Amino acid sequence: MQIEIIETPSLGDRSYLVHDDREALVVDPQRDIDRVLEAAERAGVTITAVAETHIHNDYVTGGHALAQQVGATYYVNAEDEVSFERHGIRDGEEFAVGSLTVRALSTPGHTFTHLSYVVTPADGSEPAVFTGGSLLFGSTGRPDLLGPDHTEALAHHQYDSAHRLARELPDETRIMPTHGFGSFCSATQTAGDSSTIGAERQQNPVMHQERDQWLAELYEGLAAYPAYYRHMAPANASGPSAAVLERPAVADREVIADALAAGHWVVDLRSRRAFAEGHVEGTISIDLEGQFATYLGWLIPWETPLVLLGQDADQVDEAVRELSRIGIEETLAGHATGSPSDWTDRAVQSFPQATFAQLRDVRHHREVTIVDVRQRAEWEDGHLEGAVNLPLTQMGDLRQGELVAGLDPRAELWVHCAGGFRASVAASLLARAGHRVVAIDDGFDNAANSGLAITP
Repeated sequence: MQIEIIETPSLGDRSYLVHDDREALVVDPQRDIDRVLEAAERAGVTITAVAETHIHNDYVTGGHALAQQVGATYYVNAEDEVSFERHGIRDGEEFAVGSLTVRALSTPGHTFTHLSYVVTPADGSEPAVFTGGSLLFGSTGRPDLLGPDHTEALAHHQYDSAHRLARELPDETRIMPTHGFGSFCSATQTAGDSSTIGAERQQNPVMHQERDQWLAELYEGLAAYPAYYRHMAPANASGPSAAVLERPAVADREVIADALAAGHWVVDLRSRRAFAEGHVEGTISIDLEGQFATYLGWLIPWETPLVLLGQDADQVDEAVRELSRIGIEETLAGHATGSPSDWTDRAVQSFPQATFAQLRDVRHHREVTIVDVRQRAEWEDGHLEGAVNLPLTQMGDLRQGELVAGLDPRAELWVHCAGGFRASVAASLLARAGHRVVAIDDGFDNAANSGLAITP
């Protein structure tokens, strides 16, 4: 049995191509199915089955489109209410993919209808279980994405499902989760890059903690998740088409100026350093090197027209691909490449970047306001004395020229996060609103090392 991992780091997810050198199963494919088709072609295999572990909340699936294109059987839980034809699979059902045997196991917890798939080679060698958002590396999928009314029931299901997998599968079974590599679908930070059932017995709290203790720690660790998630399940239940990866129309200076005047989002894809050094007034920095689609999808008011600015066509193409994975296509209103002087007739804007050591030195000479844009749970673990907590994830509705209530409009805002990516996005939003900003491009660990006071 061969397993090829198809990673999507920006969303923290994995898809899988599983085959016996002749026929292949695809598990939880992302919407840009060209990557899956290329992997199958390289391996010289025919895709005969596509399986979903659950109706996804963090991306638009490519499963329906892939199965239609290659003529594969599409396996989706029979209990899921969907508007397309599929093979409705149930707990315990088996099917063959070449010489491989695939068995569905009901593992509710991330959703009520969640399935895992156990794949066993004909020679009886070690099996693999594709666990989606159930059992992850050192963690589990979060149980709160269907709303607070269902969280408690799903959390109990998640505990039981993890123990079912441990009870029914041998220790050598390889675990192949979809989530847990930076995805907000993970309940807690995951550990490592590979694992087995036996390893999870030792390292995963869900395996060795009593139910009540595990539940208490689970609930305490559940942080905010991206706002765009609420649009994903309905899209997936409707049988989405394959991604459209064409660039939107070219936007000239007039189109960009009109978009900004209309309150549309004009997003600069270049590095956060390049943005700080020079950008078009009113544009928003979301560096492609970070979790681009996650944070753009989290922040942008849904269905807002969007113009993309990149240093070259490759950056724009990458952004279009990323956005297709979360269903942002029809609102793409244009793109431009080059540099800020190519995009505006007005003066190019800039703001400083700094380190925590520079913040320490500046505070000896003048008063500044420190804005911590991390999530509340991060803040509560420790923050700079005197800082204001304004989570980035709450700043999506901040409009151009609209100052933030509670922040002195005359103050110089020194904006930081844990590493620099979120600070850059937040600084651009605050600058767009009319604040004077300095973006701290530094790791939060360096704050204490620089002599700044940290308080719980």
